[in-house]
Amino acid sequence: MTIKVLLADDQALLRSAFRVLVDSEPDMEVVGEASDGAQAVEIARAKGADVVLMDIRMPGTDGLAATRMITEDPRLQDVRVVMLTTFEVDEYVVDSLRAGASGFLGKGAEPEELLAAIRIAAAGEALLSPAATKGLIARFLAQGDGGDDDSAYDSARLEALTVREREVLVQVGGGLSNDEIATRLEVSPLTVKTHVNRAMAKLNARDRAQLVVIAYETGLVRAGH
Repeated sequence: MTIKVLLADDQALLRSAFRVLVDSEPDMEVVGEASDGAQAVEIARAKGADVVLMDIRMPGTDGLAATRMITEDPRLQDVRVVMLTTFEVDEYVVDSLRAGASGFLGKGAEPEELLAAIRIAAAGEALLSPAATKGLIARFLAQGDGGDDDSAYDSARLEALTVREREVLVQVGGGLSNDEIATRLEVSPLTVKTHVNRAMAKLNARDRAQLVVIAYETGLVRAGH
């Protein structure tokens, strides 16, 4: 199945470069380009994109607002957003993940990394560059960035999880893949996947990236541990 990709960036030259790269792959096609967030949301609704490569900083409706609009729209529940950032220590990355983005990628990433990120997001695996994403979340949430009433998850929500689901969530928060978690907990990857899916359902998380945020915001996982 062909992955339909939407490019949202205010730099036309960058969009052109991404288009050439994406369209060169047999399993992908660019279905639209947007120069601001509002336009990206409109095209996503009209074209049915699978993955949106979304720049964080754009004039008008920025990438963060556009991501919220996409993830809160029931019609776009299967659309995955990958945030593009110039700096991998961009403070908006955590806000983007909270808004429902599946992960992030630096604009300086290698072509192979970008293509892999699109495929991973399209497959619903979500968390891109686990170690880097984990580092960003740890850095900013450790500074108290996750404590506001609007975005923080009440740790009481974790009570809905079984002991094993909590154990798996801790490992997910550590940036480990299903295979790595399976090895560490001495269970099968399929069992881990089942626990991850159940945890997402109980915590109302769109994907793995949001599970990482929840793990930090509830204090289940702490920076440096």
